[in-house]
Amino acid sequence: MLLLTLCFFSCSRRENFDIIVEERIQIDTTKLTEEEITFAPIGTVEILNSAKIDDNYILVNDAGANRVYLMNKEAKLLYEWFFTNNIGNDVYLLPNGKLLASLEADEPKIPLGGKGGKIQFIEPDNTPTWQFDYSSIDGETHHDVEILPNGNVIAMVWQQIDSTTAITEGFILEEKIYPESIIEIDPNTNSIVWEWHSMEHIIQDNDETKNNFGVVSENPNLIDINYSLKDTSLPDVKGDIMHANAIAYDEDNDVIMLSVNFYSEVWVIDHSTTTEEASSHLGGNYNKGGDLIYRFGNPETYENTSGTRLFHNNHYPNILKGENKGKLLIFSNGNDIEQSAVYELELPSTYSLQPNFNNEPTVTWSFTDPDLYSGKVSGAVPLENGNILITEGDFGFWEVTREKEVVWKFSAPGFYWRGYNYLKNSSEIEILGL
Repeated sequence: MLLLTLCFFSCSRRENFDIIVEERIQIDTTKLTEEEITFAPIGTVEILNSAKIDDNYILVNDAGANRVYLMNKEAKLLYEWFFTNNIGNDVYLLPNGKLLASLEADEPKIPLGGKGGKIQFIEPDNTPTWQFDYSSIDGETHHDVEILPNGNVIAMVWQQIDSTTAITEGFILEEKIYPESIIEIDPNTNSIVWEWHSMEHIIQDNDETKNNFGVVSENPNLIDINYSLKDTSLPDVKGDIMHANAIAYDEDNDVIMLSVNFYSEVWVIDHSTTTEEASSHLGGNYNKGGDLIYRFGNPETYENTSGTRLFHNNHYPNILKGENKGKLLIFSNGNDIEQSAVYELELPSTYSLQPNFNNEPTVTWSFTDPDLYSGKVSGAVPLENGNILITEGDFGFWEVTREKEVVWKFSAPGFYWRGYNYLKNSSEIEILGL
C-alpha cells in the first residue's frame, strides 16, 4: 500500500510556516498507472473537507510564470499549452477546444501593467489558427478578451491621448493619458466592426473654459475624467487614468461590462448601438448612445451620496447563468483596506442611472477571510456543486461553500490572473483527450 500525503500550511502564509500532514489516504497501487504513482503535485493542496470538494478541473492562468495549464484538485498537471508570446493575462478554453488568448505584442508600445497587443485562437497542439495584432503608440489591446455569440471578439484598448488634447478636454494635468476604448473584431475579415471610446463620454468640473465642463453629480451617465486624481488612495496613475482590467458580455441584454480598477466600479455600455451611435449620446436600445447606461461599485465616482461604496479596486465581473441568471460574481481587491472580498450581486432587471439615487445592486452573497488579500488580479467562478472557486492572485485558489466553509486550497509561487472551471465530461476536455 502506498501512503499519499496531502500537506498544507499550518498558519497564515504571511507568517513563517511548517508543513504538516493533514490527511493520509490508502491507495491500492495495483489500480494505478506508473504515472499516477509517481506524480508530484505542482503546488501545495490543503484538504479541509474532502466530502464537499467539487471534483472537476481548473484552467490556471499564471501570468507570473507565463503558464496556462489544466490541473485537478490534487494539483496534478493534466495539460499545458505553450505560446508564441508572453500571455497578456487572459487565456481561456472555448467549447471547440481552442484557446482564446490575450498575448503581449512582440514589442509592446504602451508598457503598462497588463499589456497586450496580440490576440490569438490556439489549437490544442499549440498552433495559432488566427491572430489579430493591435499595437501602436496610438492604441494597444490589453488584459482581457471575450468571444461573442456570433464569433466576434471584443477587447479593451488603451487609447493614447497627447498632453495638449488631454488639457483641452478637461484633464487636470498636462500629460499624455491612456483612457479606455473597446473594439469588436470579426475574425473572418480581421476587421474592426464596432468600437466605443470613453473619451467621447466624459465630464469635468475643474475648468469651465475647457471642453466637457459640467456638474458631475447631475450627469451619472458620464465619466469624470479626473476621478483617479481625486481618489487619494490610488498611487500615481502615470497616465493610466482608468485601468480597466476585465470585459464581460451580457447576451440577454446586449450590453458590455467593463471592470474599471482605478474607479473601483463596473461600467455598463449598450452594445446594440452602431459605432456612430456609440460615439454620441443617443441611439441604441437604451437611447443613451455610448454613455454609461449603468455603473456600480463606487458611487463616489459620480459624487452620489445616496449609494454606498462596495468595491476598493475590482477584477472580473463574472455574469452568471442558469439558476443564478441575473447575478454577477466579482472580486474586490481591497487595496486601501488590505482585505479582499468576493461579492455576488443581483443586477437590476432594467439598467438605469439617476442622480442623487441609490443605484447600487443588491448583495446576495459575499465571502471574505482575514487571509484573503490580493491587491491585484484575482476573481471568482461558480462550481458545479454550488461552491465558489476564488482566485487569490498572489496565493492560488480557494474553494468555499455557499455556507462560507473553506473546503480546499491550492498555493504555489506565481501570479494568478484567473482560474476557470471545466467539467470532466465537457466538450472542451473531451477534445483534449483527457
